[in-house]
Amino acid sequence: MLSKNQLGFLYMFMSVCAFSIMDIIVKWSIEYPIGQVLFFRGFFGIIFYFCIIPRDRLHNFYLTKRAGLHFLRCLSGLIALVAIFIALRSLPLATVVSISFAAPIFTTIFSIFLLNEKVGLFRWLAVLVGFIGILVITEPGISSLNIYYVFPIIFCLGLSYVAIAIRQLSTSEPVWLISFYFSLAITLLSFLTIPQGWIMPDLRDFLLLSMIGIFGGVANLWLSQSYKYSEVSLVTPLKYLALVFAIFFGYFIWNEIPTIKTLFGAALVIISTMIIFRREIYQKKNITSKTIND
Repeated sequence: MLSKNQLGFLYMFMSVCAFSIMDIIVKWSIEYPIGQVLFFRGFFGIIFYFCIIPRDRLHNFYLTKRAGLHFLRCLSGLIALVAIFIALRSLPLATVVSISFAAPIFTTIFSIFLLNEKVGLFRWLAVLVGFIGILVITEPGISSLNIYYVFPIIFCLGLSYVAIAIRQLSTSEPVWLISFYFSLAITLLSFLTIPQGWIMPDLRDFLLLSMIGIFGGVANLWLSQSYKYSEVSLVTPLKYLALVFAIFFGYFIWNEIPTIKTLFGAALVIISTMIIFRREIYQKKNITSKTIND
């Protein structure tokens, strides 16, 4: 029988694997319009979440008192998703994954204005280190006016607000409902792109494209389960296995070799996010201990 921390590690590992496979398929799907790929991500995500809705909620699973916040979460999530899909198709896999690690840096900044959180010196220094890491990674793209380096940063901005919105929604909404509405929003957005021309996939491509939605769905669920069973500070380092997977598959599938600048910048971003996570856990423990003593 696995302990809670071991379960947390297992769920995080499976989540990283699922997200990595989804990224690989998205990068492979360059022959298909992005809108069509979004459809597969959303529609098969809906099917997955329908399978895990509790039976006693099947008749009214869609009810919510926080429709406005769901809308903002879906809007920011859609911006992030479209941006990361464009980035995956246009940049080396390891570069996109490296920059995407910077999302907690922007979350820290947003939390000051949206959640009225106080950020101390250590976290501000971590934010500075993270931004230096982003500049190191994107410098070749910016210097040669490669606009595609902007998209992973847009993804980080969108994902940062998503993290805050989910933090607010999860106080009253089940995880599956939050994810269901997002998958529904993806599907509805994809329909608007039909006039741009969709391509009829063969059976093999249909199965691969459907895996984008399925792996995206289970990855989000496993990520939530990981945080449920174990402390964030314990399982978060496993997230960075995604960079190892990105380097491995990027090399063997697309012959992509990450530059020294990319790896150095990724190291700075990872160090930055680890400091942020550790300080958040430290602050929460201090608040909890003060509450108990009072």
